Amino acid sequence: MAPKADVLTARAPRHVGVIMDGNGRWALSRGLPRIEGHRRGVEALRRAVRAAMEFGLDYLTVYSFSLENWSRPVTEVSDLMGLLKRFIRDDLTELYKLGVRVKVIGARDNLKPDILALLEQAETLTCANTRLTLVVAFNYGSRQEIATAARQIAAKVAAGVITAEDVDEAMLAQHLDTAGIPDPDLIIRTSGEQRLSNFLMWQAAYSEFVFLPIHWPDFDRQAFAAALAEFAARDRRFGGVTLPPENVKVQR
Repeated sequence: MAPKADVLTARAPRHVGVIMDGNGRWALSRGLPRIEGHRRGVEALRRAVRAAMEFGLDYLTVYSFSLENWSRPVTEVSDLMGLLKRFIRDDLTELYKLGVRVKVIGARDNLKPDILALLEQAETLTCANTRLTLVVAFNYGSRQEIATAARQIAAKVAAGVITAEDVDEAMLAQHLDTAGIPDPDLIIRTSGEQRLSNFLMWQAAYSEFVFLPIHWPDFDRQAFAAALAEFAARDRRFGGVTLPPENVKVQR
């Protein structure tokens, strides 16, 4: 039985990142075309957004399409773009009514005009919503994000706007796609793989990780609740130590 929502929200993370992995393997294990796995993955995303609101999250970041995904077969990339268009066209109005703000991170300079227009439409329509921010990492790669931030800062140093001594962690963070968004407290990855795959590498410095053995199309409220319950049981020290109360004798 999944933990109750009121129990989870007592120690719920503010920001959860999700690597939605395993759509293709889910389909192949059932003798279905890979596109069917991606379709079911969209349904899982809908469930995740609603669960995130139920559990009181402020931010949910989903890894929807990486820069490396362009190397997949042309037909699969085309199918994925079609699903993105359908998701925005079919779900955007409901997301707006639910109070969800959509923010897209990732490179935009190489996107086709129709895709770019849909992403901008989603951001513009929902920009005033405050119930949940759904951050969609699309055409995204963390290494490239950091390199872009470094180039922007270097240009400012070269122009005399800032000095090299002004550059610190806070400044670099301000030049990332996620500027203004708190770092993820928890990152969930489905399908049993245990790696970041170029996702929020800077931002995940002190994130907790939960790796689930299920493929993304099977991700539901119960799986989300289990991941949050595991997060709630963690002792987050951020590089420090948890000291015992002063009145408790420590065994040596």
